[in-house]
Amino acid sequence: MKTRYISCLVAALLGLFAMTSCEDRLDIAKHGNMGTKDDFYKTDQQAHEAITDVYVTFRGLYYNWFFLKNCLADDVWSGGGSRGDNAEMEKLNEYNFGSDNSMIQSVYSGLYNLIYSASLVTDNVKPETDTARRAIAEARFFRAWANFELVTLWGTAPVVDHALKTDEYRPANGTPEQLWAAVEKDLTEAIGSGALASKGDVNDRETGIRVTKEVAEAYLGKAYLFQKKYQQAATELEKVIDSGKYALYTGEYDMLLHAANNNGCESMLEAQLRNDSEQAWTQMTMLYLMQGWRTDKLDYTGQAATEIATGTYGFMNPRKSLYDAFVAEEGKDGYRLNSTIRTYEQMKQYGISVKSGASLYGSEGYFMWKTRPLKADCVMDAPYFQALQYTDMRVMRYAEVLLLAAEAELEAGNQAKALGCINQIRTRAKLAPLTSVTLDDIKTEKRLELCLESVRYQDLIRWGDAKTVLAQQGKEIPSLTNSGVVWNFKNDSYGFKDRNVLLPIPLKETDLNPNAHQNDKW
Repeated sequence: MKTRYISCLVAALLGLFAMTSCEDRLDIAKHGNMGTKDDFYKTDQQAHEAITDVYVTFRGLYYNWFFLKNCLADDVWSGGGSRGDNAEMEKLNEYNFGSDNSMIQSVYSGLYNLIYSASLVTDNVKPETDTARRAIAEARFFRAWANFELVTLWGTAPVVDHALKTDEYRPANGTPEQLWAAVEKDLTEAIGSGALASKGDVNDRETGIRVTKEVAEAYLGKAYLFQKKYQQAATELEKVIDSGKYALYTGEYDMLLHAANNNGCESMLEAQLRNDSEQAWTQMTMLYLMQGWRTDKLDYTGQAATEIATGTYGFMNPRKSLYDAFVAEEGKDGYRLNSTIRTYEQMKQYGISVKSGASLYGSEGYFMWKTRPLKADCVMDAPYFQALQYTDMRVMRYAEVLLLAAEAELEAGNQAKALGCINQIRTRAKLAPLTSVTLDDIKTEKRLELCLESVRYQDLIRWGDAKTVLAQQGKEIPSLTNSGVVWNFKNDSYGFKDRNVLLPIPLKETDLNPNAHQNDKW
């Protein structure tokens, strides 16, 4: 530290010397002026830079978006090193949070940051070239994506469809109808523009890095489904399926969500990371560091020591209820089950065991396998702080499209089409095809196929199942020891309540904006 202070002092003195010796040269017009937005957005290069900022903003909000939605669902325990390791996540997972929860605030403001970045493109880029038109269409998609999250999580968030002027900084709440209309408008215009690219074929990884026409159609179908516009949803989702540009991955299922399959045949929308050692620290993320097994509580031997990246924190541990749901559908030897979750006995056979005297907080003895922390996923293996992975951050994959389509077709009265969609998922999972399909079948399949993929919570809300499924969530918290599972922590207040149908408008927003009102019962 002493060396650092001396260096800073030397730098300051050198700066002072430069200022006094060159004072007569500082009268330069617009010194340091980089221009304003009125000088920007003129060229294809500037349009490209502007839409790149939208993609970067999208990636930047992923971490809190992912943990918020998965903590609120019933797939996982928040976990960590011990009680209180991440209090904000625990509160979400146990339904003890209020309007001051920092992760709720971060996602809410992050979505509006994305809307702002997108609106700068739609407001200022002129649709005079193919590059410009594509940038505008992609910006419309991301603004729709952000508004989809706002309406399904908060319901009454303000509607923003342009870059706000200073006299518009305190908007009133919107209505679900207004927010849905904004989502539909942006997606419809993006698709109708003809500016969004389509992949050449299922193996075209390069085009799929950016938003395609089919991704926009998938989200429009999803938006219609959430509004119970079933035939419209089915029509949009059929376009994606019939395009032939996407397909279910048929390799080893437990590698589906790893770097080897970035932008693969099943990838619809991903926040991009790169295997570039020179850029490793500029794109670092704690997303996978947090999810990896709790290194300091475990011993690693044999195959595990060779394959697994250590230096991870042990959040997002599967619940027994999720494991049991797999067993009920597939049996204990189910292909997809054993590619998704492993029991403690299986982990010991692999080379992982709890250290003597240690315990894994927030664990019932199950380990997420499909997102296991592989050394092969690391730009650089950094066991002291494992934040340099290059596995893309998954937002939507083709399996979700098929399951959305199955539900839309079923509700629209197209049983045969619904059956065809769900059986594609089941065949890949090595399960017998169904001969008829119900909504409960789709609910089960969707939970198993997309567990820990940030869709479950909003599904439980829209299906009206949340109050039942999440009623006991947070009542007791387990820990895994060498002697078995113990339940050391209990809450007096826990579980999903009527007010949880919507998240609270963040306290910071209602404090600063007199035109904003809080959601009911918050």
